[in-house]
Amino acid sequence: MVVLAASIISKSGKALVSRQYVDMSRIRIEGLLAAFPKLVGTGKQHTYLETESVRYVYQPIEGLYLLLITNKQSNILEDLDTLRLLSKLVPEYSSLDEDSICKTAFELIFAFDEAISLGNKENVTVQQVKQYCEMESHEEKAHKLMMQSKINETKDVMKKRASELDKIRVYTTLFSILTLCILPWRKKWHLI
Repeated sequence: MVVLAASIISKSGKALVSRQYVDMSRIRIEGLLAAFPKLVGTGKQHTYLETESVRYVYQPIEGLYLLLITNKQSNILEDLDTLRLLSKLVPEYSSLDEDSICKTAFELIFAFDEAISLGNKENVTVQQVKQYCEMESHEEKAHKLMMQSKINETKDVMKKRASELDKIRVYTTLFSILTLCILPWRKKWHLI
C-alpha cells in the first residue's frame, strides 16, 4: 500500500490540511484535491473513487472530507483501515470545523505522520499516536525547567522591588506627616 497523501478538505475542495508521503509537486496535489469534490456523487455508499492514475479513499466528516490519495495498486482494505484510524485521530486533536482544523494543522500533521510512515500504515492505535505526539525530549524538559526558574527568579526580584517601593512610600508618608506636625511648632518657636 502506498498512500500518496492524507488530507482534510472542505466540501468545495479547499485543502485545510494535507500531508504528502511521496515526492509530488504542489500543483499536482492541489489539482488532485480540487478534482475530488467534482468526482464525488451525492448519496453514494462507496467510500472510494478511482481515476486513471490514483484512488481516492474518503470519509465525510460533517462539512469536510478526510481523504487518502493512494496509488491504484494499493490494498483497498488496508487503505480503509488507515482511513478509519485517521478518522478516529482527527477528533482527538480538533473539533470538526474549518477554523479549528486550520488552528491545529501541525498537531494533525504530526498525528498523521505517526500513523503513516513513507506512505505505509504503521501498526499503531489512537492511544499510541497520542502518546507519541505528547512525548517530551530531555532537552525540552530542561528548557522548560530553565524558563520556569527564570520566571520564578523574576517574580522574586519584582516582589523585593515592590517591598522596597512600599517602604519608601511609608517613609515618605511618615516624613510628610512629621513635617506637617513639626512645621507649626517651628514657627511658634521662631526656628524658621
